[in-house]
Amino acid sequence: MKLKLVNEDKKRYIDLLLLADEQENMIDQYLERGDLYIFEEKQKLIGVCVVTKENEDIYEIKNMAVAPHLKRKGYGKKMIQLVEDIYKGRARKLQVGTGDSPLTIPFYQACGFHISHQIDDFFVKHYDRPIYEGGKQLIHMVILQKQL
Repeated sequence: MKLKLVNEDKKRYIDLLLLADEQENMIDQYLERGDLYIFEEKQKLIGVCVVTKENEDIYEIKNMAVAPHLKRKGYGKKMIQLVEDIYKGRARKLQVGTGDSPLTIPFYQACGFHISHQIDDFFVKHYDRPIYEGGKQLIHMVILQKQL
């Protein structure tokens, strides 16, 4: 699997980006300031990832999505490993903010992330409609971090 940095026309990947963040105006807040990577294998698009610099010590995965027909095949973990390799040496920590979901938190924990803190009512305050994952409404944003 290889990754490519995309510098132009980032919105052409909006369909995949919307899998990880359901509201386009929220994606607009970080897409242009972030590094957008596409992940390919045998010239097939596997997934996307947007990483932003939050401060001198922290880079954040703002959006990461794998094509629906390729989920649960290990691509997400491979994507995280490749992103870690890129940002190792640039900052001390990699973090991700995700919904308080029983589906995504265990995934990031299995990738070596640990819960740092929570932003209360994030999804209620910033999204136009309720977002559900695994039958549960997302209310709080959970921030997970990993040492690089």
